[in-house]
Amino acid sequence: MAIESVLLNVTDIARSVDFYRRHFDARVIEQSGDRAVLDAVTAALVLNRIDAPAESTWVGDDLQRGFRHVGFKVSDLDARVDALHAAGVPFHLEPIHAEGDVRITFFYDPDGTLLELVEGPLQYHEVYDREAVEQDWGLGDPDRPRFDHVAETVEDLEATKEHYGKLGYGLMSGIHQPSDDRGFEINFLRHGDSSLEIFTYDKAEKASRTPQLDAPGFVAVAFEGEQAPGTAVGTAGDREVYSGPDGLLYVVANA
Repeated sequence: MAIESVLLNVTDIARSVDFYRRHFDARVIEQSGDRAVLDAVTAALVLNRIDAPAESTWVGDDLQRGFRHVGFKVSDLDARVDALHAAGVPFHLEPIHAEGDVRITFFYDPDGTLLELVEGPLQYHEVYDREAVEQDWGLGDPDRPRFDHVAETVEDLEATKEHYGKLGYGLMSGIHQPSDDRGFEINFLRHGDSSLEIFTYDKAEKASRTPQLDAPGFVAVAFEGEQAPGTAVGTAGDREVYSGPDGLLYVVANA
């Protein structure tokens, strides 16, 4: 699967488990007062409770380098949006028809992690690896929300490709954003059943962020593999955490 899991810091395990079970049909693999592991089809969500969390420096601006959001494929976006609205979940972007002929929406989990729902198979403007695209489309419409990607804003696409290439990722495809005057492009690095969705902005200055392991929300991606090409920045539980070139944090399963 390449991406084994996504690690999230939460302040209330029961509340977060209820959120992901209710709105994502996630299945509980294990749960205690301090930790839960949820099945999201192609990867797990690992929830770790934190006491006295630090204030997060993550902001919902795609010009901040590093982590942007966690994306899921769905086949019933409108029904899920209605349920999210009924539950009072805060939205970042109401549903729109986006480039690539898909419908998307963005909202926040109880601890501020930005989440995306995507309905429909992406029609890529550029295809660099036809086999990977066919495998992506071959997953079909999900019966329940399926983890699909983690998005990251980067400064240099070539450096990003080189870094994650060491973890088995290759450039699969791209989507242009012709209406965005900041030079916004999306490229997809693929390995296994999920992607790294890479944002670049050639005509806009981007901000950096110091890695955080003790704030609520997204912590790290857990990749399959044995060696980590990034810089070690600390630990999450008993796992060493590394930073990519633009501050996306990750762990490697067997490193």
